[in-house]
Amino acid sequence: MNIHSDDLRIFIAVVDCGTLSAAAEQLGQTTSGLSRALSRLEQKLATSLLTRTTRRMELTEEGHLFLEKARTIITAMEEAEETIQVRHQRPSGRLRVDASPPFMLHCIVPHIAEFRSSYPDITLELTSNDQNIDLLEQRTDIAIRHGALQDSMLHARRLGASQLYIVASPAYLRLHGTPADATQLRQHQLLGFTQPDSLNTWPLRHQQDENLSISPTLLASGGETIRQLALHGLGIACLSAFMVREDIAHGALVDILAPFNNGYRQQIHAVYYRNTQLARRISCFLDFLQLKL
Repeated sequence: MNIHSDDLRIFIAVVDCGTLSAAAEQLGQTTSGLSRALSRLEQKLATSLLTRTTRRMELTEEGHLFLEKARTIITAMEEAEETIQVRHQRPSGRLRVDASPPFMLHCIVPHIAEFRSSYPDITLELTSNDQNIDLLEQRTDIAIRHGALQDSMLHARRLGASQLYIVASPAYLRLHGTPADATQLRQHQLLGFTQPDSLNTWPLRHQQDENLSISPTLLASGGETIRQLALHGLGIACLSAFMVREDIAHGALVDILAPFNNGYRQQIHAVYYRNTQLARRISCFLDFLQLKL
């Protein structure tokens, strides 16, 4: 019975992705090819690992047992490979990183040249999404996420935290005036997010509350769009420091209502799928990025 590591990787990918088509996309293979590979594996084992219907697949009892052993074997192989890579200090391979467009533009892109110089054998793929993505479906190694994390099977590493500022352009403030407190925001044009609603809760003390839920008069799906709207004088926005710090320093945006800001800092995490030691290329990227942040 000659079972190879590729057989195990295919089986694990199909289970993790839930469907043959999703696993085929992740592995860069055809759906029919994966189906044949699974059938050959079951023939080698002389047992059924999955029950397949037109709508879904479920593990058999033997499939559950085999999956646990398969993960252990693949993990051990990856750790052995990583040990050799660490020994030679030459991490290599593809690394796909996803982040929101603002974080990618302001916190990652400025440091890529230095990272590439330090790790020339790592092939970076950078993607940007305003909403959280499924790492398995998008074949992504690391995703940068802001705010509180939802419970999941993902592992997370805290990279830092970023304060939120209430900002407007000098042109807007000249035209509409500067609000003296949080209650006066009702008289102004407010820039907010289409989703999630939690992003439209600003860290402003007012009356007996520590936060202020606003009703935006102009909404956008991404922080960079909101930043540009604010720069063009179209309203007041609440944005992370990493996005607007330079704008404030250069006078393009003005930090307003500072005495009422409760100082809330938005958490920034890197999330990834691994239940053992990080792959060397993932580890070195996170170490590098955390140092820069």
